[in-house]
Amino acid sequence: MKKITVFLVSLVLLASCKQEAKKEEIPSLSEEFAAVLDSYYEEDLKLNPINATTAGDHRYDDVFANSLSDEHIAKVKAHFENYKAQLANFPDEALTESEQLSKAILAWECDINLNEFNHKASLTPIDQMWSTNLFMGQLASGSSAQPFNTVEDYQKWIKRVEGYLAWLSSAEEKMREGMQTGHVLPKSLIVKVLPQLESLTITDLDKHLFFSPIKNLPDGFTEAEKLELTTAYEQMVKDKIVPAYQKLHDFMRDEYMEAGRESSGIQGEPDGDAYYAHQIRKYTTTNMTASQIHELGLSEVARIRSEMEKVKEQVGFEGDLKAFFDYVRNNKELMPFTEPQQVIANFNSIHDQMRPQIEKLFDVKPKTPFEVRRTEAFREKSASAEYNPGSLDGTRPGIFYTPIPEVTKYNVYSDESLFLHEAIPGHHYQISLTQESEELPKFRKTLWYSGYGEGWALYCESLGKELGLYTDPYQYFGMLGAEMHRAIRLVVDTGLHSKGWTREQAIQYSLDNEAESEASIISEVERYMANPGQALSYKIGQLKIRELRQKASEVLGDKFDIRQFHNQVLETGCVPLALLETKIDQWIQENS
Repeated sequence: MKKITVFLVSLVLLASCKQEAKKEEIPSLSEEFAAVLDSYYEEDLKLNPINATTAGDHRYDDVFANSLSDEHIAKVKAHFENYKAQLANFPDEALTESEQLSKAILAWECDINLNEFNHKASLTPIDQMWSTNLFMGQLASGSSAQPFNTVEDYQKWIKRVEGYLAWLSSAEEKMREGMQTGHVLPKSLIVKVLPQLESLTITDLDKHLFFSPIKNLPDGFTEAEKLELTTAYEQMVKDKIVPAYQKLHDFMRDEYMEAGRESSGIQGEPDGDAYYAHQIRKYTTTNMTASQIHELGLSEVARIRSEMEKVKEQVGFEGDLKAFFDYVRNNKELMPFTEPQQVIANFNSIHDQMRPQIEKLFDVKPKTPFEVRRTEAFREKSASAEYNPGSLDGTRPGIFYTPIPEVTKYNVYSDESLFLHEAIPGHHYQISLTQESEELPKFRKTLWYSGYGEGWALYCESLGKELGLYTDPYQYFGMLGAEMHRAIRLVVDTGLHSKGWTREQAIQYSLDNEAESEASIISEVERYMANPGQALSYKIGQLKIRELRQKASEVLGDKFDIRQFHNQVLETGCVPLALLETKIDQWIQENS
């Protein structure tokens, strides 16, 4: 009897153990949700292999996805539809606060990208500022995110270029389709694209951008490997790159130029108003209308002008504000450099000056290294200063690129605010801390919402006095000028794309209200023409972050810690502004 009892007890225990094991095998809802987020991220990298490379993930360095092909477009659409449907399986009440935020962000991603398919942006795939061909030029230089350290790296680039050549061919096909439907670039932008394309039709290999990696072959390669790669790159450039660029150049110079728009804004294209509304939502992550943004811009321009008047009086300038703009633009004392390296050194000295104060505002700093570099020559004339993120693993530094097309005309009056925006604590802090976070799911580490990211960077410009900068009135005027520049964008971008403004009208409004050079203003206005709505994101985001700081300071009083506020803003990574506001409101409530 005892034996039977023991046997039965053993069976019961065994069954119980099996049930427990079964329970452990069943993933929790959080595990399922995390798996969906990871799956989304991995599939997104496959669809966008260049994004993987820039993030420091080199599994797809030999792949170039032709984003203009019907097959790829169908895959992307199915991707977002699939994950939008999967989110419905996870009710908010079953998720943690952090998971709810990830769900809301992914839902936003799916919706805004699916809405893009309702418009015809793919019919104008090439412009002078934003398009894929320009970024591929950066990669081709051998000094950007695409690695050129091993023989395999060099071979991967050749394979990737094959895919890129298919994209160039598709770009012409799409532009021809656009010519039939009225979706074409303004003539004034086509003119700016032509020299960029022409610069890559040269046959002198030593001067060709796509041959650059061969000029920097690692010493560890054997002579046979060097010869083989040199021959392969010679053939790639002469037989494929040069003819492809020549063909595209001639098409855009002749047929496409003839079909180009006389209008400056997106209103000149069919469905332009609906597309602009989409672009506003995409870049500001708000529901603001073009008219609301235009009026806000006019109000901000008036406010900043009054601050500028105070600086004009402080330095003793007796003319009107417009005359003061001309004075600042042309003041030779503010153009002290003779060598490009002096510009780079000046930015590094700004960093040194503010370094002792940074801990007063930030108690968390990125580990990713940082560098200042001159913008590459092939795109320098049409480029603005910009920040390129470091790799996710921190092995590639974050890089602040600054164009120096004519060093003797380089004006330093806005360098301090520019460094705060593009470098530290602007884009470098925000992007690097996001990438280094151990709390965020992978897909959130590489997201970019311009309203948040550019809003943060512009907000950082206002921190100059707290960081020991802006002691020179001209540098403070430079900060006001930079803020005015972004306020003008609210007026000019909406003017161009919703109120029928011409390119010339936009240029004149800018000249009347800021101290930027005419050449710089022309480049800026043409930038807005090429990517409607993007320029709105800076001021909208900055004003929201300022508003949230003010609210937190007033409600929390003595409990308000600026370092903790900055942590709260930065720890989420890039998020739509409405979600950031909800988070900060909760933080204020929990600490009040």
